Amino acid sequence: MTETHTACPGGCVYLVGAGPGEPELLTLRAVRLLQQADVVVYDNLVSDGVLEFVSPKAERIYAGKRRNEHTLRQAQINALLVKLAREGKQVVRLKGGDPFIFGRGGEELQALVSAGVAFEVVPGVTAAAGVACYAGIPLTHRDYAQRCLFVTGHLKDGTADLDWPSLVRSNQTVVIYMGLSGLPDICRQMVLHGAAPDLPIAVVQDGSMPTQVVVTGTLSNMAERVAQAGLKSPCLTIIGEVVKLHQELAWYALANATLD
Repeated sequence: MTETHTACPGGCVYLVGAGPGEPELLTLRAVRLLQQADVVVYDNLVSDGVLEFVSPKAERIYAGKRRNEHTLRQAQINALLVKLAREGKQVVRLKGGDPFIFGRGGEELQALVSAGVAFEVVPGVTAAAGVACYAGIPLTHRDYAQRCLFVTGHLKDGTADLDWPSLVRSNQTVVIYMGLSGLPDICRQMVLHGAAPDLPIAVVQDGSMPTQVVVTGTLSNMAERVAQAGLKSPCLTIIGEVVKLHQELAWYALANATLD
């Protein structure tokens, strides 16, 4: 295979999407950069399997974030990337999913641009696409959903003050990133703004991984079902009629059951 990219001269930062967790969903470019990097700065959502591709010679720096628990704040991460690049290092900033979809990749690149640091972006499989596929839930379907809306379950100030009218439109799928803690309020607000209480919903924990768990229900009972299942982050929430297809199309659950 012909190499179509060359390393940046001097220091450089590669913003790389790690996908939803399954290592084989990495792009070839991502794998190549992980094996060439001097330093890998990685997030909480990057799976152990993905990290196995990192060169044993590379320094690893954990910069993970959990709700209300940040190892490094965003400004510190930005400054670290600039510092490492200025030392002449090839730096991979490894982020779960795709770095431009709720990954703060744009914020980090703004800091690099301001500092005059060279960079490259390597997209990844975003959680919405990867997790939905492994859960057997098509995000669009001619019979159920002609559009798909991606939203984040918590905003910069920690609230879930979403555009509720846009979330309750018919014939659409709503995918909520980072919405586990706010799920009871999300379900309640959607019903208050006109969504049917029996609208199907799924919450997927550890999507695309062998530990994947899919809990389905409706807006009226989902908070209780998730609490009973004891789900923990990382989770992705999918709302819409397409969730009805989960039982029929849950190929990954069947594959895991066969392996067991």
